[in-house]
Amino acid sequence: MIRSFVSAAALSVAMGTFAMAQVAGSAPTPPNPTLAEGAFATSDATDPYLWLEEVDGARAMEWVNAHNARTFAVLQGDPRYEGLHQQALDIVQSRDRIPAVGWNRDGTLSNFWQDAEHVRGLWRQTTVDSYRTATPEWETILDIDALATAEGKNWVYKGTNCLAPEERLCLVSLSDGGKDAVVLREFDAVSKTFVEGGFVLPESKGGAAWIDADTLLVSRDFGPGTLTTSGYPMVVKRLKRGQSIDQAETIFTGQPTDVSVSGYTLRDADGAVKAVLINRGVSFYESETWLLNSDGTTRKLDLPAKSDINGLVSGQLVVSIKQDWTAPSGQAFKTGDVIAWTLDAWLADPKVEAKLVIRPTERQAIEGIGTTRNRLIVALYDNVRGSVQVYDPSDWSHERMALPENVTVGVGSGSDTDDRVFVSVSGYLTPSTLYLADAAGTGAEVIKSLPAKFDATGMRVDQFEATSADGTKIPYFVVHKDDIPMDGSNPTILYGYGGFESSLLPGYSATVGKLWLERGGVYVIANTRGGGEFGPKWHEAALQENRQRAHEDFQAVALDLEARRITSQPKLGIMGGSQGGLFMGAMLTQRPDLINAAVIQVPLFDMLRFHKLLAGASWIAEYGNPDVPVERAWIQQYSPYQNLRAGRPYPEVFIHTSTKDDRVHPGHARKAAARLEELGYPVLFYENTDGGHAAGANLRETARRLALEYTYLTRRLMDSPAQE
Repeated sequence: MIRSFVSAAALSVAMGTFAMAQVAGSAPTPPNPTLAEGAFATSDATDPYLWLEEVDGARAMEWVNAHNARTFAVLQGDPRYEGLHQQALDIVQSRDRIPAVGWNRDGTLSNFWQDAEHVRGLWRQTTVDSYRTATPEWETILDIDALATAEGKNWVYKGTNCLAPEERLCLVSLSDGGKDAVVLREFDAVSKTFVEGGFVLPESKGGAAWIDADTLLVSRDFGPGTLTTSGYPMVVKRLKRGQSIDQAETIFTGQPTDVSVSGYTLRDADGAVKAVLINRGVSFYESETWLLNSDGTTRKLDLPAKSDINGLVSGQLVVSIKQDWTAPSGQAFKTGDVIAWTLDAWLADPKVEAKLVIRPTERQAIEGIGTTRNRLIVALYDNVRGSVQVYDPSDWSHERMALPENVTVGVGSGSDTDDRVFVSVSGYLTPSTLYLADAAGTGAEVIKSLPAKFDATGMRVDQFEATSADGTKIPYFVVHKDDIPMDGSNPTILYGYGGFESSLLPGYSATVGKLWLERGGVYVIANTRGGGEFGPKWHEAALQENRQRAHEDFQAVALDLEARRITSQPKLGIMGGSQGGLFMGAMLTQRPDLINAAVIQVPLFDMLRFHKLLAGASWIAEYGNPDVPVERAWIQQYSPYQNLRAGRPYPEVFIHTSTKDDRVHPGHARKAAARLEELGYPVLFYENTDGGHAAGANLRETARRLALEYTYLTRRLMDSPAQE
């Protein structure tokens, strides 16, 4: 809502940029007992490739540049590269896209836009009436390309936060080359200039929230002792206009073992502050919420450790519960429930009863919650198919919004001045359509619709289930041409993520369609445990000591694809990034006999050191702590770096990362490539020297990366002979 939005490149869930109940009574599936036999036993003292963790080290960068040159020679030298690159460039730079918008309180719409002429992007706005037209008239507020040129900086836009209700004063987040760390600068959205003498916060991970025009809540690196072991802010301070950062008043201090601490304001639909809150992230999934009282003291609020505050609508505080919990009122709630209190009454008396708003079934999951002035908007999925439900907070009755069925739905920006809300609808073969809905009446009209970016004639989507090692049914989608032969000869990409409760939902990808499906390839998406496709329990089933379950789920899908004769080992490739890169590494080391290609994007790979590199310590709640012997033992069983060894049928892999990635350390990817080469395996390695974790500082770099990936996949899967 309002002028608080981020660019597509900045959107991420947990670690990644790319995207049910636990089986009752089932014990954790033990890893293959032979998995670690002959593994690469490493410690900090014995690891021969620690020097590759020196991000900008001269020796490390010489290694990177040499590998980039070799990879470019192989892949860009392929006669098919240029055609794939041009197709990718045409798609990513196309103006024929739906501009994602957020509501401003004056009824206008804000957007961040990138194209061939504006590779870094424009922050701009238009009216609703103009937005409805085929060619809206946009008013530029800030040109990031022009700013970067004027200041001689490699600025990447990371979002804007404007002070309600006027929304004139804004904090603009700018990243050097795409890093998570940003510079915050105060900007006047009316005069379209940075405020002279205004708030400026130097580069740091963290952020700031407006309390009023002269006051910020700031969480950042304030110097020694103010960051957690994860590298995120541990301290929240109140900064007044005219003060230096050193003069800011400390409001809250967490613990070094926390993931992060931050402050924010809870505002009503008119922009009035109803509560100033501190979030203490104790672990990646557990947090505490503290109320800042008017006298400067703080009070911990009675919420479960695993829960999310979803917003405030009509005076009702809406909270998602991610663990079974008995409230101070004595009410018992279940994992996945959404509940609500009247905020003022609850702050005055924590024992006041909450209202149960939603209780999803075992095969349902809530994938998004938004608000308008008077309604709660929920994206509810049933067996990975979406619908939008509209809730009236006066009695919490609800109706289903009139939208197409069996699609992916996304709840977009909702208006604070009325009940209009943007809702997106798409599918693997259905281009995105944007609806403008009146949530008060549940009616919706198409306001934007994309033309097809690839020829889907004769294509279809199937949903199947594979049976994992412990008997759990794992759903997966297969996108393909109708007439593919069921003889194992189809070049197939199997995509997975499998962590951080991040769901892989059906969505339209022009690049997958144009660069792969149109050329006869098959695209498969595995909805493994570790994701959120069936709610928090689907995620929890693959946490920590149970991580191997997710790997077995992915393997089960590969085996099922072969059993159905959709593909076979010479024709099967895998792809995933970040946590998904770890997924690919586990598949490579555990079941290389199933695959002939692997695109391993910005990966985690050395899981015995992940917690020591950049933001890694924040993920201990997901994986466990390698410094604890019992936890190190289960991590070492699947850690790809330690389990690479000679004499295995590894295919030539393509690994890529970014020097500017300050979330997942590029050392993971570098060390993976170096170890494979030491063992005598061919490797293609590419490191983008810009781009951050999103792997692309601008659209041209994104197109190059895509072309490299699909050239590699073409060489490995389309050129290979089918299995007899």
